[in-house]
Amino acid sequence: MKQNFTVRQGALDGVEAALSVAQHRSFRKAATELGVTPSAISQAVRALEVRVGAALFVRTTRSVGLTEAGERFLSRAKPAFEELVAASQLARDLGQRPAGLLRLSVPRAVVPILLEPLIASFCQAYPDIEVEIAASEELVDLAAGGFDAGIRLGQFIAPDMVAVPLTPPLRFVVVGSPAYLERAGRPERPDDLRHHACIRLRRSNGALALWSLKEGNRAIEVAVKGPLIANDVPTMLGAALEGVGLAQVPEPVTHQHVDAGRLVYVLEPFVPTLPGVYLYHPGKRQVLPKLRAFIDHVKSRSGDARRTRIESDGKRGGSRKRG
Repeated sequence: MKQNFTVRQGALDGVEAALSVAQHRSFRKAATELGVTPSAISQAVRALEVRVGAALFVRTTRSVGLTEAGERFLSRAKPAFEELVAASQLARDLGQRPAGLLRLSVPRAVVPILLEPLIASFCQAYPDIEVEIAASEELVDLAAGGFDAGIRLGQFIAPDMVAVPLTPPLRFVVVGSPAYLERAGRPERPDDLRHHACIRLRRSNGALALWSLKEGNRAIEVAVKGPLIANDVPTMLGAALEGVGLAQVPEPVTHQHVDAGRLVYVLEPFVPTLPGVYLYHPGKRQVLPKLRAFIDHVKSRSGDARRTRIESDGKRGGSRKRG
């Protein structure tokens, strides 16, 4: 079948003109209301009548009336057109000020370390925005899933996305509980992991994640073994706290536990630094005010939080327990 390479004339063309003529019973008054010439109104109505296939108006030199077809057509068209105008106004409103539903796809591990401290202040600052957080380790298609943006570690973001850094690069540390290290000993080199129980991560694509480490300037990947496989960082961290084994997780999730003595860092000379956490979205043209407000708010507050953390670490010096 031959393809049509032209867009067909819109079914709504001329409807606004016809509604105005019907309301005023005058082509001239309709033209004044819509800011066009009477000739333009007449042509629009005539084109609409041709597409409909029936005369909508009875015209004389003294008056304008509706035909039966016009009465039926306009009785259905008027409420529908008003709904379209209202819909356009709602969309325009979302394009001009921060409002509406902001849907974010976020890994579970990011919620407590980045989002929880920010959501309350953001909702207070922008009461017309509703925030919906879908916490999942799965790398979703933002457009297909109806999300405004996602938050992920930088290495997992597709190159066609616009990425906004929310944190500096992160160390992926290896931690274990004091009880586990007393029982199993401390690993001193990556090869020692062969003799340790390691908590592994299964990625959303089904693959088991290798542990990323470094030797000097060389990046290495280690296939570890252990009694537990999880699909999110909070579960891995919880298992490490319970002494199940060693876990490799983003450093920010470990701070409070290391400071409290519940976890200990090991293999620190071999810990890699990877791209930090990024907010990503499809493109600059698709950033509505609600998303722009969230980006600015999170960047501002996360910067304050980082400065506070640095100052706190400086005061404590080397007080953390490290292997």
